[in-house]
Amino acid sequence: MAGIWKNTGEEWELASPQAYEDEATLHKLIEQNPGLLPLAGSPDLSVLGSEVYLGIGYADLLAVESSGRPAIIEVKLARSSEARRAIVSQIISYAAFLHGLTVERLEQGTLRKPLADAGYMSILDAVQSQDQKGAVDVGTFSASMQEYLDQGNFRLVLVLDEVPAELERLIAYLDAMTIQALAIDLITLKVYEVNGAQVALPQRISPDISAAMPAADDSRSLPKKHEGIVSDGSAAFRASLEGATDEARAKFEELIVWAEQLAKLPNVRLSSYTGVNRFTLLPRIMPDNAGLVTIWNDKQQPYISVWKSVFKRHAPNSIEIVEKVIEPSKIGQGNTIQKVSPQVIDAFTKAYEEASNR
Repeated sequence: MAGIWKNTGEEWELASPQAYEDEATLHKLIEQNPGLLPLAGSPDLSVLGSEVYLGIGYADLLAVESSGRPAIIEVKLARSSEARRAIVSQIISYAAFLHGLTVERLEQGTLRKPLADAGYMSILDAVQSQDQKGAVDVGTFSASMQEYLDQGNFRLVLVLDEVPAELERLIAYLDAMTIQALAIDLITLKVYEVNGAQVALPQRISPDISAAMPAADDSRSLPKKHEGIVSDGSAAFRASLEGATDEARAKFEELIVWAEQLAKLPNVRLSSYTGVNRFTLLPRIMPDNAGLVTIWNDKQQPYISVWKSVFKRHAPNSIEIVEKVIEPSKIGQGNTIQKVSPQVIDAFTKAYEEASNR
């Protein structure tokens, strides 16, 4: 039996966890420490809001992985009548509400108040502020999140102090039937007192789904999950230019050479992202792993997107200079610049130099 065992001097016995005073106590513990959750694949989670209204009710927590996949977290105590079936219908209803939303609508509507209350300007700002490992790819995050919303590909996380057998059976079936569309985590989180200190014991429950899985020789094809590859340098991005016109290739080459020059600055690293019909070149500032700009190959045509939150953190003194040369545009959160003149390149270079020296 899983848990903490203690030696009484005569025998080993299973220690009793502390009882949660109420559901809100467990809720707050997870909200403040999402890293406690032992999720499948060990993704990094950023909390976007608590008690977020999603169509039919309020999701306990709405979070997002560094890859852009939304995560809905529901918290219940086993003594609650909702800990058996209602929790499943609730979380699936929340997922149905999110399916098909745009990132902009989610950000400006559903999450507008939760983000503002937490002091964040945007979803990306919240994620970057909580990203301790540099796992977020700034250049592709919003587009990746939009793909997950379009596909309805979410992570559903159910956290309890104890898992009723009825709920475990239900999750086993649901996990088997939706294994390629949804990631479902069933987790217990218990707290013990050990030598005067509180010790948290999070455990991911793995229901037996073998009976519900299709046979090994089942010929039905399943949709592939979102995939993307990040590689060092510009080689992968250059390889994506096959089929570009000579004129477009010349523009791409200017931007690639410029990005390679940026990579020679201290604390700047260059990488390429290859996704499904998406190719970007990413000059990123270390150790934050954030880029002032992203260079895109959009159907064999180049353009640049700029990131306001990164400018504010790493090159605030360059904002006014850059905005003068990109007029009438302003530096926004992912807005694009189609015409990249030598003056624009020079202004961006100075911004990277400022960021590199900070």
